[in-house]
Amino acid sequence: MFERVDIDPQIEEILEKATKTRISRDEAVKLMKTTGTEFHALIITADTLRHDIVGDRVTYIPNWNINFTNLCTGTCGFCAFRKDEDEEGAYFLNTDQVARRAKTAWNNGAKEVCIQGGLHPDVDAYYYQELLQKLRAELPDIYIHAFSPMEILYGAEQAGISIKEELKMLKEAGLDSIPGNAAEILNDDIRRVLCPTKMDTTKWIEIVETAHRTGIPTTCTMMYGHIEEPHHRVEHMDILRQIQKRTGGFTEFVPLTFMHRLTPIYKEGISRAGSTGLEDLKVYAVARLMFGDLLRNIQVSWVKLGFKFAQVCLTAGANDLGGTLGEENISKSAGAEHGVQTTPENFQRIIRNMGRVPAERDTLYRNIKIL
Repeated sequence: MFERVDIDPQIEEILEKATKTRISRDEAVKLMKTTGTEFHALIITADTLRHDIVGDRVTYIPNWNINFTNLCTGTCGFCAFRKDEDEEGAYFLNTDQVARRAKTAWNNGAKEVCIQGGLHPDVDAYYYQELLQKLRAELPDIYIHAFSPMEILYGAEQAGISIKEELKMLKEAGLDSIPGNAAEILNDDIRRVLCPTKMDTTKWIEIVETAHRTGIPTTCTMMYGHIEEPHHRVEHMDILRQIQKRTGGFTEFVPLTFMHRLTPIYKEGISRAGSTGLEDLKVYAVARLMFGDLLRNIQVSWVKLGFKFAQVCLTAGANDLGGTLGEENISKSAGAEHGVQTTPENFQRIIRNMGRVPAERDTLYRNIKIL
């Protein structure tokens, strides 16, 4: 493949292997450290594999974020969204207020609402149930993608029920799928610094796999560019890969570059100032080579990367632009500068400019409409 390019023979061997089968953790770490010609070869290989697996469609979904509260008992060092109860700007939306926002989303063409919030001291699994029942009664056809694994754990503990009982209850109330946030980096040494009061790696895996076994699909994410190193990123993606082999319950992988500017962990001098552009590209490319056809959909976050660089990342193995996002408060509060809402027409312009094919999808990558 690279006969006319002078690259390290070991890297060339790994990339040739990647066109036929999924690469190992050690091989992925080597690719994460590439520069120069080897880096360019990595990007070309990932984009070629993307074409072989999912073709030239770039998908997106008309959706709307609803963050129902920023009150939170957590102490995550990367979060600038949380507030204490007596702090200026703290808010909580009751079920009627959330339903009104969901109706606005539906009336503006959203197929999906993504509902998440802080760990409010008065919220439990029964609030989640009430909220879902309200939404399902008033908007029976909207897709409800809600409550991260951390929210699921918190809701169950607050209600005094098991994770399995809670997930069954929420599914019956109308929950369709779960955003796979709260993963950050699935390494407990990193988590003890980054999010010391959040669940450990084992608990995150347990909740996600329980959701999958209950018939609730999830996304999966990775937040990178703070205190972790390349081998931690690979370890994280390999954990996701093993889960997907066991359950097949992940719909997409969403790398999330760390928005550092306004976060406590950056202000205290603990974290780096986010990832570099080449690091971002290598994350997308290595993810494609690690997941192969096991996890077909890799999403770029235009809110975090901006539209121009999100477009570039689509040449490094990714195939999805995510949602139009009627609201997005969490990244914005941490210092993201690229807006909180866009239009399908803007996505289509970016995609066609690449010579790729825009396609509207639903949450589970079904009902794809070629545009």
